Amino acid sequence: MVQFDETDQLKRIKNLREEEEEDVVAMLAQSQYGLQYVNLLSQSIDNDAIRLLTEEQARSFDVGPYKLIDKKLFLAVRSPNALGAQQAKTLIEGEGYEVVMVMTSEKSIEKVWSHYTDLSYATRSRAGGLDVSPDVLLNLSQTVKTIDDAMRVIVEAVNESSSVHHLSRILEIILGAGIGIGASDVHVEPMQDDVEIRFRLDGVLHIITKVNFNTYKQINTRIKLLSGLKLTISSVPQDGRFSAFLGTDEISFRTSMIPGAYGESIVLRILNPKSIRVQLDALGISAPLYDIFMKGIKKPNGMVLLTGPTGSGKTTTLYAFLQKIFSDELKIITIEDPIEYHLTGITQTQVDHKKGYTFLEGLRSALRQDPDVIMVGEIRDSETAKIAVESALTGHIVFSTLHTNNASGVIPRLIDLDVNPKILVSALSLSIAQRLVRVLCKKCKYERPITSEEKTTVDMIWNNAVALGKNMEQFGVHRDVSTVWAAKGCDICGKTGYKGRLGVFEVVEMDANIEHIILSNPTERDIKAIADKQGTLDMREDGIVKILQGITDFEELASVVDLSERK
Repeated sequence: MVQFDETDQLKRIKNLREEEEEDVVAMLAQSQYGLQYVNLLSQSIDNDAIRLLTEEQARSFDVGPYKLIDKKLFLAVRSPNALGAQQAKTLIEGEGYEVVMVMTSEKSIEKVWSHYTDLSYATRSRAGGLDVSPDVLLNLSQTVKTIDDAMRVIVEAVNESSSVHHLSRILEIILGAGIGIGASDVHVEPMQDDVEIRFRLDGVLHIITKVNFNTYKQINTRIKLLSGLKLTISSVPQDGRFSAFLGTDEISFRTSMIPGAYGESIVLRILNPKSIRVQLDALGISAPLYDIFMKGIKKPNGMVLLTGPTGSGKTTTLYAFLQKIFSDELKIITIEDPIEYHLTGITQTQVDHKKGYTFLEGLRSALRQDPDVIMVGEIRDSETAKIAVESALTGHIVFSTLHTNNASGVIPRLIDLDVNPKILVSALSLSIAQRLVRVLCKKCKYERPITSEEKTTVDMIWNNAVALGKNMEQFGVHRDVSTVWAAKGCDICGKTGYKGRLGVFEVVEMDANIEHIILSNPTERDIKAIADKQGTLDMREDGIVKILQGITDFEELASVVDLSERK
C-alpha cells in the first residue's frame, strides 16, 4: 500500500510557493517598478546597515536594511510605494544617508529581521560591535608589509588586556594584516592545546601566532555573524561570505568552516580585486607564447581551455583574458562557482546547486542571451563539454578550465567526455597548462655556484628541447652556466627568499598535425609528441628558462613540475 507522507507534501508545497514568490517579485521589480531584485537568502547581512533601524521599526515598516556602503544604504522592500517603505526612507534620509530601494521576498526580509537577535546577543556578550572596521583594515593594509609586521600587530592585539581589542578588533587586525602582506587565505585551526593562526602567502602557509580557546571562540562567533552562518551549529560544515571596503575597493572574504577534533577549522579566503587586476603580460608569459595566446583569444570563435591543479592561477589567467578582449561591442557572460571577483561591464552569474543552476544550466541559459564570449568556470561532465564545444562552433568564444596534468591531456580528456573528435578539431583553439612558482626576492637574491645535479638537469632538458627544434637561446639564456640565482631571505620577503609568484606555461595549438591524429583517439603521449614539434616550450623548459633568467630556483620549480627525464 502506498504511504502518503502529508508532512513531506506540505513541505514541498511550501517550498514551491516560496520559489514562486521569488519569481513574481523578480518580475515585478523590473517590469513594474524598474528596481533591482535581490535574493538575500544566499547573502550576508551588513550589521552596520541593520543598526540604522531598530528591529521594531524594521518590522513595523516591513523593510530590511541589509547593506551599507559609505553613506548609501540598501533597503530591501516588498513594495517601494508602501507607506512603511516610504516612512523608512524618510527616516533614514533624515539621518544623512542615501537610500537605495531594492525589491525582495518576504522570506528575505525575515532573514534580515532574524539578524537583530544575533546582533542583540552579540552586543550584550561582546562589547566591541560586529562591523568590520574599514579604518582598521585600511590602516593595517597600508602599514603591514612583511610577515614579521603581521606577527607583531596580531600578537599585540591578542595580548592586549583591553576588552575592546579582544571583543571587537582582533579579527579586523588579522584580516588587515593578511591584506597588507598579500595573503590569499587565513587559517584558524584548533589543535589539542591551542589554536594556530596561519596565513597562506605565495602558496605557502606560515604560522603567524597561536591563541587560546577563549579568543578562538570569540573569533569563531564573530566570523559566523559576519558571514550569516548559524551560531549554534558546529557539527556540520558551513560556508558564507562577507565584504569590507578599502577606499573604493570591495574586499570579499569567503568563509569555510568544517568540524574537527578540537573545534571548527576556519578558512577565510581573501578576494582582493587588486590581485586580479593583473595584465596578461605580467603573468610571466614569454613573448612567443604571448603572441600565440593573443591570436587564440582574439579569434571570432573557438575554445580556449586552461588546465592545472587548484591554486595554479587559472582564474587569474581567465580574467586576464577577459580584460584583454573586453570591449563595449562584445557581450561577455561568465558562469562561475563562485564569483570570486566582479568585473565591470561583464555579466557574471554564479551556480547554485541547491536550485539546480549548474554549469550546464548556466551555459544553456547564457547561450539564450546572445553572447559573444562565454566563460565557464569548469567543465566537469559530458553534457557541459559537448555544449561548450558546440558553442565554440557557432560563433562564440568559449573560455573554460579542465582538470588534466598538462596541455596534451586536454584532448584525450574531452574525448573521454564523449565529445565527438570530428567537431573537436574545429572547436578547440588552444589548450594551456600552467603552474605558479614563487619569484626570488629581488632585494636579497644572489648568485651561487650551480651544483652538479642541477647542471645535469639543465643539460638534459636543454638537449631534449634542442633535439625537438626549440630555440632556448631566444630567451637570452645559455646552457653553459656556472652559477644560478638564490635568495637568503630578508625583511622585505619575510625571511622566505621569495616575493610574489609568476606562471610557467605550456600550450598546444590546434594545427593540421593535431587534427590528423585526433580522429585516431590519441593518448596524451601521442599529443605531446606532436605538440613538441610546434616549437613552443613545455612547462619544464619554461621553468628552466626562468631559473637561468634568475626569476626562480630549482627547488621551487621542482615543487610544481616534474623535472625528471621522460622516456
